[in-house]
Amino acid sequence: MINTLEVELSREEFLRYGRHLIIPEVGLEGQRKLKSASVLIVGAGGLGSPLAFYLTAAGVGRIGIVDFDVVDLSNLQRQIIHTTKDVGRSKLESAREKLKALNPNVKIETYEMRLTSENALDVIKNYDIVVDGTDNFPTRYLVNDACVFLKKPNVYGSIFRFEGQVSVFYADRGPCYRCLYKEPPPPGLVPSCAEGGVLGVLPGIIGTIQALETIKLILGIGEPLIGKLLLFDALKMKFRELNLRKDPECPVCGENPTIKELIDYEAFCGITPEQILRESGLEVTPEELKAKLENGEDIILIDVREPVEYEINRIEGSRLIPLSKLPEKVNELDQTREIILYCKMGGRSARAVQLLRELGFTRVKNLAGGIDAWIEKIDPTMPRY
Repeated sequence: MINTLEVELSREEFLRYGRHLIIPEVGLEGQRKLKSASVLIVGAGGLGSPLAFYLTAAGVGRIGIVDFDVVDLSNLQRQIIHTTKDVGRSKLESAREKLKALNPNVKIETYEMRLTSENALDVIKNYDIVVDGTDNFPTRYLVNDACVFLKKPNVYGSIFRFEGQVSVFYADRGPCYRCLYKEPPPPGLVPSCAEGGVLGVLPGIIGTIQALETIKLILGIGEPLIGKLLLFDALKMKFRELNLRKDPECPVCGENPTIKELIDYEAFCGITPEQILRESGLEVTPEELKAKLENGEDIILIDVREPVEYEINRIEGSRLIPLSKLPEKVNELDQTREIILYCKMGGRSARAVQLLRELGFTRVKNLAGGIDAWIEKIDPTMPRY
């Protein structure tokens, strides 16, 4: 897969990669393969940080990174490529600076944009391997489909709280992501790391495994995780490996594919509960909630987060009823009064609003943006997390 013709190492590179060169499975030819290779990393966050560091240190010749975000203080608990002084700065600028300082021999290419159906093929076609470090379903399906169409290996990783997954989806030699997950979960069912949390060290473990799988693919050594899903439980310190089969009915890589070009992945993954409520006029803004509280309106304000979150911050006058406990607490709520629900960012409370409406509550609304928006627009003195 990797063309090493006319690739030479400098004296500095012989010294830099000396510990590679004396491994028989790598050697001079393997280091030339690494220098000749190109890898695209989608996301410069929790998974992208260790990925980029280790692939750069290993001497992968050309590394592309796609991201469009800026560094936030809340990133630093796990996104180790960024530092405190980078807060507010482009993640790509921050990452490029650290990687060039680590290994000036590696060419770092950056794409400050959201990967979409319009640009994905043009970006991915220029790289040998794609590594998925994203945290949302539309982009995962987009990356998968683009890699299938372009016959590229897709090194997948995902994380949540204390658990992680890794696989190599390569349709030419095994299953793709859709063979494992034919359809995404219902919108809003799986919380993001911002809502559900993640142990800071976990993306370091999973991202490093992704980097290892990438290097194995480049060198053509070992047994890559093609047709396998590696599951990691940090609390039990256990790895499990599941065998995956190529689905002959897969709509992208199956025997008779029905998806032959990139689609609208946002539409495919569905409208989120927040979007439904927004379009239905069942939201209140932080400013509107503040006015209701100041005017002494007869409202019930419910916080559907977890107790550990309620300890960090809360809107005064709110009652804590975690989303998981809401069905058993419904009889304690007065349907005749206006009920406003909130969570951290609006996702869980949107599901809570839908639940209450299904049970016959008509005067329920969601706080748009959750307590994060409240802090930003109403009370910036409250701690954020």
